[in-house]
Amino acid sequence: MSPPINDNLEQQAQSYFQELFVDNASPEWTTGTISDLGTVVGGSTPSKAKPEYYTESGIAWITPKDLSINKSKFISHGENDITELGLKNSSAAIMPEGTVLFSSRAPIGYIAIAAGEVTTNQGFKSVVPKPEIGTPFVYFFLKNTLPVIEGMASGSTFKEVSGSTMKNVPAVIPDAAILAKFSDFCAPIFAQQRTLEEQNQSLAKLRDSLLPKLMSGEIDVSAVHL
Repeated sequence: MSPPINDNLEQQAQSYFQELFVDNASPEWTTGTISDLGTVVGGSTPSKAKPEYYTESGIAWITPKDLSINKSKFISHGENDITELGLKNSSAAIMPEGTVLFSSRAPIGYIAIAAGEVTTNQGFKSVVPKPEIGTPFVYFFLKNTLPVIEGMASGSTFKEVSGSTMKNVPAVIPDAAILAKFSDFCAPIFAQQRTLEEQNQSLAKLRDSLLPKLMSGEIDVSAVHL
């Protein structure tokens, strides 16, 4: 990935969000809550005492730690996947591609978009956008509203956003035409960002596999003239 390219694309989309929904917000838009934008979904951790609940290649299961390591906008898998058995024996829920993941504790405010079907641990209160609202609006709404959400968190040991709190975060629901306009604007931007991130991840994997072989001499580069 070329970070400057992706950063520039992000700034374009963020600026358009600001223009449409902040600077030119209409007083006629409906006032509601996040529940009007989509379904808030929590997560769960299958028992770590049951190794059969976990696998290297299964159902994607994301934790806040995964988002702290992976700074990408889109995420498809975390460090560990879970099995069908692990899913069945926990309250984790499969969420569709396009779900906006939002870490609700330790820390509050990691935000990413599901690149495929995913589940999460209990450290998330994710939002499955309503089709008429769209992923782009929910994504930027959460980014812009983060200070408000943080202010609504509670807890003595560490701050956490509960499911009921997340569902009741105030939100303005723009009219359908403006939402569709924003989704259409963001669609090619998000697609390009995702492609660039996937290319970067592929190159990183290639580097990580080649470097040890180069260091050990398993790959002979003596004949290479620079």
